[in-house]
Amino acid sequence: MPSISDNFLRGFRGAFLDFINDPFYGSELANVRYVPDGLLVCSEGMIQAFGPYSELQEKYTKIPITTCPGQLIMPGFIDTHIHYAQLEMIASYGEQLLEWLNKYTFPVEGKFKDQTYASKMASLFLDELLKNGTTTALVFATVHPESVEAFFAEASQRNLRMIAGKVLMDRNAPEFLRDTPDRAYEESKHLIQKWHKKGRLLYAVTPRFAITSTPEQLQLAGKLLQEFPDVYLHTHLSENVKEVAVVAELFPESTGYLDVYDRAGLVGERSVFAHGVQLTEQEFQRLSEAKSAISFCPTSNLFLGSGLFKLHRAKSAACPVKVGLGTDVGAGTSFSLLQTANEAYKVAQLQGEALSAFKALYLATLGGARALTIDDKIGNFDVGKEADFVVLDLQATPLMAVRNQGMPAPSLEALAEQLFGLIMLGDDRAIQATYVAGELAYQRPSSSLS
Repeated sequence: MPSISDNFLRGFRGAFLDFINDPFYGSELANVRYVPDGLLVCSEGMIQAFGPYSELQEKYTKIPITTCPGQLIMPGFIDTHIHYAQLEMIASYGEQLLEWLNKYTFPVEGKFKDQTYASKMASLFLDELLKNGTTTALVFATVHPESVEAFFAEASQRNLRMIAGKVLMDRNAPEFLRDTPDRAYEESKHLIQKWHKKGRLLYAVTPRFAITSTPEQLQLAGKLLQEFPDVYLHTHLSENVKEVAVVAELFPESTGYLDVYDRAGLVGERSVFAHGVQLTEQEFQRLSEAKSAISFCPTSNLFLGSGLFKLHRAKSAACPVKVGLGTDVGAGTSFSLLQTANEAYKVAQLQGEALSAFKALYLATLGGARALTIDDKIGNFDVGKEADFVVLDLQATPLMAVRNQGMPAPSLEALAEQLFGLIMLGDDRAIQATYVAGELAYQRPSSSLS
């Protein structure tokens, strides 16, 4: 790596935690990297050096260093499925998926044809992500191109690595939310050409789900993936029992829900499917073979009564599927990936499985990056990656301070205990600060962090 003048370097000193590989496989602790007194050196948004402070201090004596005493620094959290247009109807009462969409979601999404309104909501949405330590997300906009323009413009101003796309819907939705196959194709193509790889932004072709797209529209979505092979496919899959039954009625020629997408050329390495609660064994095998990813959205799955995602099956050694965590706001009930991990633990418990704190936080960081195929850019503190990270206060509340004593943790075993307390008790109050490309993007009010 070429030498960089000290004038462009900045350091951060504290306790660091990240993952060098997947703790679901092999020795869990061998895949965890914990540096109780470390130094992270950044320049122009990139990580230039990382390791124990004692090993790096002599080389970087002249650079400004921000210290984070008693706190824990982790890579920025990664949300693999969320709807920015559903912000204002989060926590809407009393329905399951299909009824909930018609009663709450569709009326709210109709507002996003107004780009001024969309910009206002995108700004609030991104602020909320940063407040919760989330620095990258895979985002649903609405059917309106204006909603995508607004989102990408706001994300670009903040220099965020975000992935988003225009929703495709040409049936089984209100008229004000429907497009046509041709219009969806042309509008998506224009947005890809304008925004994909602009700065840190990436594009996802985004059919809402099979119920709201005709076979013709899904085929044109596949055509976009062929023409732009480095964009993403982002949609919903097998969330709800009734939904799966309706898909079977609409696509009688298909062998299952995933097969609907497969026939259109939508199942590949850059495909991310939200939920996957009702997947069959054959579908798990196909996702593994295609190297596709699932976004596990436990707060949403519990809130809408959709069911329990089989995380242990997705992470099996024999037939593994990439998995990240998704908040799915507004069916999900929190922007916090800490709270999402909390609910993921309970979903596993209800199936007689255990989800450790290390495994849960892997899903929120490097696991999410791998699910989105951007682990070469973000996800841990490897030199050469982008410097997105979060400073966590494991004693953010009086109760957490009682639960998590002795900071920094003297060992991985002690850290595991503290992190479990963080996941169970933590939320946005545990986010001391969020950094994007090495720059402070959010700081908790009344914080003394410099």
